[in-house]
Amino acid sequence: MAKNTCATPGFEKLLVATDGSLYSKPAVQEAIALARACSSMLYVLLVIEINAEIDLWDASAADKLEKEMRKYLDGIKATAAKEGVKCEILLHLGDEPYKDIVSEAAKRKVKTIIMGSHGRTGLTRLMMGSVVTRVIGHAPCKVLVVPAKVKK
Repeated sequence: MAKNTCATPGFEKLLVATDGSLYSKPAVQEAIALARACSSMLYVLLVIEINAEIDLWDASAADKLEKEMRKYLDGIKATAAKEGVKCEILLHLGDEPYKDIVSEAAKRKVKTIIMGSHGRTGLTRLMMGSVVTRVIGHAPCKVLVVPAKVKK
């Protein structure tokens, strides 16, 4: 099979950041489609947000969540493999997910980060913060934001 040549530069190495939510599903699908079309290397990163208080309070819950997220990532890797996409999964535990996302992108010399958006606006966005906004502000590369749902 001939290697696809991507018409748009910046898709040679892709990192898709997912949190396992329905909001990140379209970003994962888009990342696999782009990686397939451009014969890209795809890194799939999930950062489990853990802080010291939660870890001390219920360590078994954190272990259970980590096992569930590994299973979720393995499912993405299997889907990518079926599409002929070379894929590596990465799982981090951290207190500020955007830092892990930006760090992995720099470490792996990724050309584009792909993320899903919850679509929050106004006061809700200000109060909750936004991992996507922080990644955009600190990323060493392009960031492609995929909306959770497309309005018709």
